[in-house]
Amino acid sequence: MVSTSPSTSLVGVKAPHGSRLIELKWGDGRDLRLPHRILRGYCPCAGCQGHGGGVRFIDAGDPELRDIGQVGNYALELGWGDGHTTGIYPYEFLRKLGELYATHGDALPEKMPELP
Repeated sequence: MVSTSPSTSLVGVKAPHGSRLIELKWGDGRDLRLPHRILRGYCPCAGCQGHGGGVRFIDAGDPELRDIGQVGNYALELGWGDGHTTGIYPYEFLRKLGELYATHGDALPEKMPELP
């Protein structure tokens, strides 16, 4: 089901070539930035996380974000320089991860090795 809440409605994405950040603009006016290391490390796909439980941080270094695709009206599919292309990141997940990063910064993986 697609969320109609402005806080989980993604209205803009910027991922400048050579940058190590993705910028996400939300329908409620909030702008959040996420480093590639955080996005790749918290990849929610079954290949990275298995088939149950929470989303754990798995350090993949600082991979280059190579591709961004939209999945319906609810998620982004991200392709990484390390060859990983199966991660689908629902907007609600991206918003939650962005808020957590805004609070904890680069210390997020140490403070929250597994997302609630």
